[in-house]
Amino acid sequence: MRIDINSDMGEGFGHWRAGDDDGLIGIVSSANIACGFHAGDAVIMDRTVRLAKARNVGIGAHPGLPDLMGFGRRAIQMDRAEVEKHMIYQIGALQAIAAAAGHRVTHVSYHAALGNMATADRELADILARAIATLDRNLIVFAMPDTEVEGAAERAGLRVLTLFLADRAYDDRGALVPRKVSNSVITDEAAVAARVRQFLEDGTVTSIAGTRLRVRARSILVHSDTPGAVALARCVRREVEAGGGQVVPAAQLLA
Repeated sequence: MRIDINSDMGEGFGHWRAGDDDGLIGIVSSANIACGFHAGDAVIMDRTVRLAKARNVGIGAHPGLPDLMGFGRRAIQMDRAEVEKHMIYQIGALQAIAAAAGHRVTHVSYHAALGNMATADRELADILARAIATLDRNLIVFAMPDTEVEGAAERAGLRVLTLFLADRAYDDRGALVPRKVSNSVITDEAAVAARVRQFLEDGTVTSIAGTRLRVRARSILVHSDTPGAVALARCVRREVEAGGGQVVPAAQLLA
């Protein structure tokens, strides 16, 4: 089995840093890089791109809502055309930074509230997917399976890489449990390892209520701001390789 392991990176701003990008970059195969709206700036973007290039890690844009104060986790109602331009702006910025560093953006992974909104809103998901296709039809869209994001990407003629979130709890509908709910973020290494093992063995995850759910995915996500993220990512990679799997970037996986 070939599988991608991805994480959100470059989520600092100025002198402030979030997550251990240096530790994660040697474990994951794909990095989703913040593009300046919910986090990140030109210098951090450039540093993260160069870190990824040095370790042969694929890079993707991680666009979010314009919400530095709320880290992109607050829903903001905007005109659809405005959202489209924000999408193009963020991806284009990372494409320019990557080109200057001799690397290439290969995928897009929506951040937090933007992703939650698009997951449930077909019209918004279609607008975002069409914006991506306008820039580069070779870009891969990261999406949770059976969501509006996945459907919109397919309608726009884009490739999709579906995700299993190793460090987040699922409800019985297969949606993520909100972060404000207890035990929605999984930080225990043994628990994450067990979840990944179950996913790799039979393609399922156990919901927070104990229901076994089918998960159709080819990439495993560990959030960089989850406490102990580096150790958790190491657990994920260890489980994949222990089962005979090969960890490869998204673009190689869907080549």
